[in-house]
Amino acid sequence: MAQPKNFGYDADAAALKAQAEKFFNDRLPVDQLHALVAHDSTPERDPVVDWKPEIWAEMVELGWSILTVPEEKGGLGLPLVAVAGLIEAQGKAACPSPLLETLNSGLVLSHCDQADAGFEAILEGKSVALAFADQHGSYEPSTTQVQASGGVLSGTAYFVQEAGKVDALLVAAQSDSGIAWYWVDKSAAGVSVKQDAIIDLTRDQATVTFDGVPAVKLGSDACAAFTAAHPAISALLAADVVGAGEWLLQTTVEYVSVRKQFERPLGFFQGVKHPLVNVMMAIDETKSLAYSAACAYDCVEPNTQKAGHVAKASAADTADFSASRAVQMHGGIGFTWECYVHLYFKRQMHSKALYGDAVWHRAKLADIVFGPIAA
Repeated sequence: MAQPKNFGYDADAAALKAQAEKFFNDRLPVDQLHALVAHDSTPERDPVVDWKPEIWAEMVELGWSILTVPEEKGGLGLPLVAVAGLIEAQGKAACPSPLLETLNSGLVLSHCDQADAGFEAILEGKSVALAFADQHGSYEPSTTQVQASGGVLSGTAYFVQEAGKVDALLVAAQSDSGIAWYWVDKSAAGVSVKQDAIIDLTRDQATVTFDGVPAVKLGSDACAAFTAAHPAISALLAADVVGAGEWLLQTTVEYVSVRKQFERPLGFFQGVKHPLVNVMMAIDETKSLAYSAACAYDCVEPNTQKAGHVAKASAADTADFSASRAVQMHGGIGFTWECYVHLYFKRQMHSKALYGDAVWHRAKLADIVFGPIAA
């Protein structure tokens, strides 16, 4: 069906976003976030997973973790545009949690042919992350380096998001019958998680090794399921970038309104106000494209794949632009560890590359529009 003019963003979606914004403001204001994740500025520190499991438990109680579980499987039946509003609010708070990865896993499971066990676990409150990237950073299940034989997994998955926070993993693994999705309890014997050192202090990432780990097969065609879910994953990540970008913009506008130079607020000067207007325009562009992609997914439109690639390509550019302008406009203080801006700068840089940067998404878009380039 055709997309509605408001992307299907109704009163329920607005209420969910408002609830989320209040929740994050109350549970983890930015000063507490900084104290939680930026308490150690030592460059040589080992990777750690700093978060508040009790906040995640409250999210589960609110039903947020099951929003991408289909209604017929026990989910709440809200459209993806409503979920995008929730993720936008989380991005604005930069709250460390496995919410986005759990929702992404639900999206993939929605396109699997044997997903009931996975849905049941999510409905019970389990958090889960996708594990399929290879050592080169390819976010396509076809390149997975995990092998499956007789329901047992061996091999390594790289760049696994929120691996230190989740209870389970949805793993893409190769076997003689093809590449399938498997459910693995992270606490199972033979699962080894090694945290990666990343710049983003609000997320964690790990390399996960499987050594003869029993697994439950949930989807027989991993590539098809991920391809179908990918536009929705891109839309949600773009919404996170929008939220973080809005925090950076608002914080920077407040700063240049009070910081004076030559007896005038910095915001008086065109060299400051014009770039910030450009940031606002970039955020608005990405926001429109993110919700458009979510709506296309909800409406099962034929252009859904294109909409997802466009949204994430725009988000990658906006992540870079909003973060760099915020640091620049804060001047010398913007480069300090004590300034909260660095938390969002680093989150935006991670989001820029996560699940494909702008160049990758535009190349995929070109393949759709013009056809693959001949060898």
